[in-house]
Amino acid sequence: MDFKEGIKQTEIGYEQLIKANKLMSEAVVNDFMFTWQWWFGLGLFIIPWIVWFLLRDKESTGRLLMGGFATIILSLIIDLIALSYGLWSYPMKFLPISPVLFLPYHLSLAPVSVMLVLQIKPRNRPLLKGLIFAAIAAFGGMNFFALIDFYNPKGWSTIYDFFIFLVIYFVAYWFSNMDSFKKLRNGS
Repeated sequence: MDFKEGIKQTEIGYEQLIKANKLMSEAVVNDFMFTWQWWFGLGLFIIPWIVWFLLRDKESTGRLLMGGFATIILSLIIDLIALSYGLWSYPMKFLPISPVLFLPYHLSLAPVSVMLVLQIKPRNRPLLKGLIFAAIAAFGGMNFFALIDFYNPKGWSTIYDFFIFLVIYFVAYWFSNMDSFKKLRNGS
């Protein structure tokens, strides 16, 4: 295959993605919208951020947000890879015009959960906190979301989710504990 043929193939792929997005958007509008699952998912976007805003350590907001943003980016990258290989899927979509990964897990639940865990007893053992977080997220959260059809593991083992959440926690922990922050100054 040459370069031009590759361009044609990717255009065919994009057309199929557009058709798939249209099907998913129709499902949101015709089947999901205003069901209890849809309201629950919408609440999962908003309520965790309200809770975090009220409970956050105000003096560490920037550091916590660094950990939260790292969590968002890493969870999106992991899901992009997994979804492209069909390892798992998210059958429930909440907004008809949003991309597939515009989900409360990536943009609200995971980052807020990590930020709250980071600020609880920050001097305690990060390994223990990470293990507890990963266990609750994988064995509690992911199984709950599979039960209500927000997540389809397609045979993916929950123990793998445990290790994914453990890695996500440690990456967020590392970002939130960086000591290389310095204020930006004009002319520097």
